[in-house]
Formats: sequence, C-alpha cells, structure tokens
Amino acid sequence: MSTLQADAACKSQTVAGLVLAAGFSRRFGSDKRCVHLDTGQTLLAASLVLPCALLEEVWVVLRPEDDRSALGVPPPLQVLRSPSAEFGMGHSLASGMQVLRPITTASSIAVFLGDMPWIGTASLGALLALASPEHIVVPTYREQPGHPVLFGRRFWPALQRLTGDAGAKSVIRANPDAVRYLPVDDHGILRDVDLPQSLA
Repeated sequence: MSTLQADAACKSQTVAGLVLAAGFSRRFGSDKRCVHLDTGQTLLAASLVLPCALLEEVWVVLRPEDDRSALGVPPPLQVLRSPSAEFGMGHSLASGMQVLRPITTASSIAVFLGDMPWIGTASLGALLALASPEHIVVPTYREQPGHPVLFGRRFWPALQRLTGDAGAKSVIRANPDAVRYLPVDDHGILRDVDLPQSLA
C-alpha cells in the first residue's frame, strides 16, 4: 500500500478542503486548468488528488460557466460557483466560505489552489496535525510561505468578507499571534503554474 493510500484510509473529518479554481489564467495565455500533464490528468484534476485522498470533505470553487467534466473535476466532488470570480481570488474564497460556513461541521478549512499538484502527502499530513479552530497554519519552505493554508473556524467570518486578488493574506497579517508556521522540506508548497514554462 502506498503512503497516499495509507493516509487515505483515515481521512480528516475535522478539516475540510476548499480548492480555488475560478481564475482566468491571464498570464498563462489559455485556460491552464485544462492543460494535460504527463499523467494524462488536467492540471486541476491533478491538484485535486491530494486533498481528496486526505480529506473527507472537499469543495471546488469554479466560475458559473465552467464545464466541470472538461476541467477534470470528478462527479462526487462538490462544486461551488463564484459569480464574482472575475474580480479576484479574494472574491472566490469569500464566495466559497459563504456557502460552506453554515453547512460544514469542520473546525478548520484548508485552502488549496487549483494549479498546485506537487504538494507532498507528508506536508499536508503535518499541517492537518496542527489544525485548530483558533489557529491559522501556514507551511513554509526555506522561510517562504506556501499552500495550503489552514484557517480555524474563528477566522471564517473574515474570509467571507474578502475582496480583490490578494487571497487571504490580509487575514494572516491581521492575526499574527494566531499563526503557526510549519517548515517543510517540500518545494511543492510553493510551485504553482503561472506561465507555460512552469510546467517544464
């Protein structure tokens, strides 16, 4: 049994996953979410493998017009539509949290990006071990913060009010005493796909 399969046998029910995938890939030049990797998966589908393996509850934020099949989002996954996605990542995250907050019993939310398929299993497992309703957990690689970031339920109202394209950085800056930084030996927490050469 692989490490991924072993970890999947005990999925976290206290941490839900929210994958932000409603962006417009403006720097990439085309819809990067649909780009196929060497595995045959779309970039978005590959980015969903880890959260789906380790978390009991995973949601994906898409644009209203998106075709989930073309993007490689499997039917069991729960999709949220962000009507204000064009205004930036903060709007997409807020849209997702507005739906999730009243219906999930999770005590923390792990926020993933839909263009980051290289995060290590061990990194996510270590983050989950630090999850708390009262804390924000941020992975770092060589002192650089990466993803996913875990937000305890205490911070969900602030996530619901986000706007713009800076994501949840403002929530992290506003609550320095609640942030737990976790150093990991995993460049995958930083590696996203902004340009075609990022896939090389």
